[in-house]
Amino acid sequence: MQLCNLKIIESDDPVNIEVSGEKIKNITSHTENKKFKTHDAIFFEDAIVFPGLINSHDHLDFNLFPQTGNRVYKNYVEWGEDIHVRNKEMIRSVLTIPQHIRTQWGMYKNLLNGITKVVNHGEKLNIRDNFITVFQNNYNLHSIQFEKNWKLKLNHLFTNEQPYVIHVGEGTDRAAHKEIDQLIQWNVFKRKIIGVHGVAMGQDQATVFKALVWCPSSNYFLLNCTAAIDELKNETSILFGTDSTLSANWNLWEHLRLARNTLLLTDEELFHSLTKTPAAIWKQNSTASIAVNQQADIVVANSNNKTGFDAFYSINPEDIQLILHKGEILLFDEAIKNQLAATNLSLSLFSKICINGKVKYVYGNVPGLMNEVLSYYPEAIFPISAL
Repeated sequence: MQLCNLKIIESDDPVNIEVSGEKIKNITSHTENKKFKTHDAIFFEDAIVFPGLINSHDHLDFNLFPQTGNRVYKNYVEWGEDIHVRNKEMIRSVLTIPQHIRTQWGMYKNLLNGITKVVNHGEKLNIRDNFITVFQNNYNLHSIQFEKNWKLKLNHLFTNEQPYVIHVGEGTDRAAHKEIDQLIQWNVFKRKIIGVHGVAMGQDQATVFKALVWCPSSNYFLLNCTAAIDELKNETSILFGTDSTLSANWNLWEHLRLARNTLLLTDEELFHSLTKTPAAIWKQNSTASIAVNQQADIVVANSNNKTGFDAFYSINPEDIQLILHKGEILLFDEAIKNQLAATNLSLSLFSKICINGKVKYVYGNVPGLMNEVLSYYPEAIFPISAL
């Protein structure tokens, strides 16, 4: 397959990308190379291309919840206690949906945003159709307050080199800051820890973390505040996470525009927090960029008449034209349907949906999944419609 007339982020020169199997085989100049294999060449207009994004923090089985909160909170404990009293019935209703159905929808939430790899935080999920990459092999601790026997689990003798992932410092009060000190103090064997949120984290604390996952949308919704990423980035690696829809909007691109507007990271740093940096932390370096011999995790999107990072940060899910994961097509826009049909792509593998007026074809039976959800939870609201 050849993807033609695409602009790579930070470059104004259109290229053609040849995909063979799971890898990017070749990248050539579109203006110079006119030798196309017409039977498998897909042409785009005013489009950019970037590697499939890496979401470093989500709870896949919690993405059928609406954003739930009743006020600004001082910390995650206060939030948890409040919603389990005031929103108890809604939480119970959503949890009647079988976990495997909720998990599958969580995977689609990520895919529709151009995410081809996601780190699930929580108990290991039984995933029946792993159409995107889901990382679940880390040692997951929820938090100091909500993880029973966290000290013993953190210092378990028989562990390998996989990092520990834990919510930490998710608050604006003194207790949230002291919680980080407590975690550091009890990390007797100096485990590699990836913290999540770190709103109360100071620079001196950040130095002992392997990385910090920044979830600004969730932070502002619950706490009306976020981590001092402009300072913490000097002490540890910064990764980007969406969190689940329990505390954040489903649209990753709104998260990114929120993050960009804080000016806490440069445009390049923010982009790398979804690509190169997490690829290194999660040991997925073969997927970090659009380059020859890299895994063909590829996203093509409309440029919205913009260039470079302005084009990237203007994207919404409806702007995505094509998503490949390991060389396999998982999503495409109706505008390129006829071109793809000429490549003998089996359209029977895809279902038809609409996102803000734009028709997409998505791998799997998405309308069937939505109907399953509604059979358990009729109040469910989806950001897409089935066609």
